[in-house]
Amino acid sequence: MTEDLPLAGLKIIDCGSFIAAPVAATVLADFGADVVKIEPPSGEPYRRDDPTVGIPPSDHPYNYIVDNRSKRAITLDLKAEAGQKVLHRMLADADVFVTNAPFPARERLKVRYQDMKDLYPRLIYASVTAYGETGPEADRTGFDSTALWARTGLMDLCKPAPDSAPTRSLPGMGDHPTAISMVAAIMTALYRRERTGKGGEVATNLMANGLWWNAIWNQAALCGADVQGRPPREAADNPMHNLYACADGRWFHMVMITKPDRFKAVAHAIGLDHLADDPRFQDIASRKAHAPALIDAFDAVFRTKTWPEWKAIFTENRFTFGEIGTVNDIAGDVQMRESGAIIPHPEPEKAGAALTVSSPFWLTDVEKRPPAMSPALGEHNDDVLAELGFSTADTQALRDGGAFG
Repeated sequence: MTEDLPLAGLKIIDCGSFIAAPVAATVLADFGADVVKIEPPSGEPYRRDDPTVGIPPSDHPYNYIVDNRSKRAITLDLKAEAGQKVLHRMLADADVFVTNAPFPARERLKVRYQDMKDLYPRLIYASVTAYGETGPEADRTGFDSTALWARTGLMDLCKPAPDSAPTRSLPGMGDHPTAISMVAAIMTALYRRERTGKGGEVATNLMANGLWWNAIWNQAALCGADVQGRPPREAADNPMHNLYACADGRWFHMVMITKPDRFKAVAHAIGLDHLADDPRFQDIASRKAHAPALIDAFDAVFRTKTWPEWKAIFTENRFTFGEIGTVNDIAGDVQMRESGAIIPHPEPEKAGAALTVSSPFWLTDVEKRPPAMSPALGEHNDDVLAELGFSTADTQALRDGGAFG
């Protein structure tokens, strides 16, 4: 039951759009928080099926289903005085206000932190931006593809070869981890409020998350190291840490780096006994010096068996590896289901799928809230207004005053 969840009773106002900020609220809802999403009367842009965003077409709004589950939704025109009246009635009882609106929009709509902090001193104001709260580019708009992936060097460093074009990201790929950063910030602020009684503003941004994703390489550059782009697979420095294709066309990633003396075990296990004692491959330095020859040998042998056959051999020998999965593998992945990373959706006909992606952390012995369908536009207007104490006559007056557009 929702009332038994750890965040039951916590009231969240989701005044964000697209992905990072709303998903932070979604994760809080997974653990029992009551999240009310505020949208303009026309709905937020993420609801619309826009073919320009590069996501696969579907009869089901899968992006909205996974990113806005288990919320209630109301429409408000925050440019209208009547809309502001409803907002402030909500804020009076809210614990957290989440937004990623651009700063000029926040000022126009009177939803800046300074618009709220003195009126609601216990409120946690959670702000997500592209490039940070301060600095010459604080007002600059951006998506995860621009601020997180491109700006921080990830797009450059992840390309398959130094002379390749930069590697494009997938829509929302950086937003979901950034949302988890915001969840951590919110929970930290709530803990502080528990101790001090004071609310406050918390913030994260896409650029900072991109830097943190790649903190090791970024720190290398800050320390003056010569950070080079990765060579192509065929010229990798370490054949024991590389990608290989199998007879069935599936690829895997071999990562045998923690125990350098494991080369002989690998050679014997995969049928390259004649190389086990080859002086060219006996230590890291010699394998690096003769990497192309060993990569060629690995390429040839790995193409002799299918991936399931190699997986069985690697598993039996406790080698470290990773299959290169595809999104079409996910529904049948037993480990993903058994670990709770993929969970049943209680309304498969509406959702268009029997399974959905869970938020990526758990509390032992706590069942998350079963995912509810994302709300329709303005679906809970009447319910929320009634909870806020607005009578039928009040609601009509708000409607006449343009609160709902």
